[in-house]
Amino acid sequence: MSLPTDRKYTSSHEWVKADGDVFLVGITDNAQDQLGDLVFVGDVTPGASLKAGDTAAVVESVKAASDIYAPVDGEIVEFNEALDAQPDLINQAAFDTWIFKIRPSNPADVDGLLDADGYAALD
Repeated sequence: MSLPTDRKYTSSHEWVKADGDVFLVGITDNAQDQLGDLVFVGDVTPGASLKAGDTAAVVESVKAASDIYAPVDGEIVEFNEALDAQPDLINQAAFDTWIFKIRPSNPADVDGLLDADGYAALD
């Protein structure tokens, strides 16, 4: 599988893509594949200030529940409300479906995340 090169990745299987002064955050195709059919995405709190590694969201599938982590320090600014009704959008197109937007405390922190090759090397 080829990974999009227009974003950064975390070792906990989130992807991060610039969108103006905020970053879109979702989970990788590998992560959604391991989880299986998603039935819930949520527990995102817009306005929350998080540290990198803090739980920012939860995804639940027919097999398991998993925390989604803040990739960098920052403030959650928006939840993708389309996921309330259609959590399986992530199963259909993981790299096109963001879960939340974060405004980083220091945008340069994103540069320290993995590139596509670095993420691919984790397997």
